[in-house]
Amino acid sequence: MKRILVILFWALATLTAFGQTQPLTKEVPNYPFTHFERNRIVYPGDSLPMEQFFQKLDSVLFLGDGNVTIMHIGGSHVQAGVFTQQFRDNLLSIGTDLIGGQSFVFPFSAGSTNNPSYYMVKYTGSWDYCRNAVKNENEKRMGLAGAAITTADSIASVSIITRERYPSLMPPVFDFNKVTLLGFADTVNVEPLVSYDGTTIRAHRDEQLSSYIFDLPSYTDSIHIYFDSISGEFTITGILLESEKTGINVHGIGVNGASVPSYLRCEDFERDLALIKPDLVIFGIGINDAAEKDFDKWIFKQNYKELIKIIQRVNPDCAMLFMTNNDSFKRIKKNKYQVNENGLVAQQAFMEMGKKYNAAVWDQFDIMGGLNSMKEWEDAGLAKKDKVHFTNEGYRLLGDLLYNAFIDRYIEHIKSTAKRP
Repeated sequence: MKRILVILFWALATLTAFGQTQPLTKEVPNYPFTHFERNRIVYPGDSLPMEQFFQKLDSVLFLGDGNVTIMHIGGSHVQAGVFTQQFRDNLLSIGTDLIGGQSFVFPFSAGSTNNPSYYMVKYTGSWDYCRNAVKNENEKRMGLAGAAITTADSIASVSIITRERYPSLMPPVFDFNKVTLLGFADTVNVEPLVSYDGTTIRAHRDEQLSSYIFDLPSYTDSIHIYFDSISGEFTITGILLESEKTGINVHGIGVNGASVPSYLRCEDFERDLALIKPDLVIFGIGINDAAEKDFDKWIFKQNYKELIKIIQRVNPDCAMLFMTNNDSFKRIKKNKYQVNENGLVAQQAFMEMGKKYNAAVWDQFDIMGGLNSMKEWEDAGLAKKDKVHFTNEGYRLLGDLLYNAFIDRYIEHIKSTAKRP
């Protein structure tokens, strides 16, 4: 068992006793077009699910006991990785040795698309890519990652490196000794292998999970997957890196262009989700749903209903946090954009779902300034010219804001717990 995090305990105890402004939040710049003073997580319904999650977090932080697993799921905002990474790194900065033992990743770079920022991918050979946001005739079965890469190339390989993008500036942040490769072959003659310290590691096959499990002899921060020979196609749908460490696990699940129906189309989503079994899901899906001309609030909520059913089958006690959409614009023609008023409709839908499912809500739409505010974020260098996506600086700011709202609620939980007899 780890030592109790004494510094954190006394910081929280001081706050409880004196009601001082807590020092655990991150300092953020203020802008005249924002509503950062309203940066709060609200409970439209019952707060009990989040309180139960915070109790699990208590055990990790104060007793060094167990794990909490958070999944942030969305579209391109999450695939970029910067938002999720900032939120994760802020949580891990609370105390020492809080990095948990799981990391669910996907080798997007092998599919010639952008990779999340918090791990590196190298690859050889030719790979075909498909994602849940686009239907095509060559589509493969997909799971939690919402994407798949397929190869029949004899020189194909994939390497995952879990250190930061600039390893010379920062040490590795995650190491592991078990790899679960989710995927399938179209013939029994195709077998994935792992090269580890010059040694070839063979997997044992889990037919039920359609996975290949590699037990490594020691810890590492990188893995190289290849094929000794290949006489057919092999498809990768996800990679779970694991260790026996306890702490905080944060998984970013995001695919460019993904909507709620995109994930409902993934046949193996529920099967894969059970591997990580999240304690808290942060729902950031909606910006692509609301971009459609025929966006319908009722259909949007019905789609979320089906997704939530899957989450609750995997973990009935899972807490949920909805993020309202960011403000955005639609491109009408070259260099001409029109504000997307569906952001207001989606905002209302998220509040209604928060009440229905006793979920927390972080009103990103209001906090960033509401309708038309995306143009102001662009002018401040926080958003891109498409007026939908953010710059890295903007994503880091959002990660700080979400973390601050989260930690404020957690502090309230600590104060409330301290007052109980």
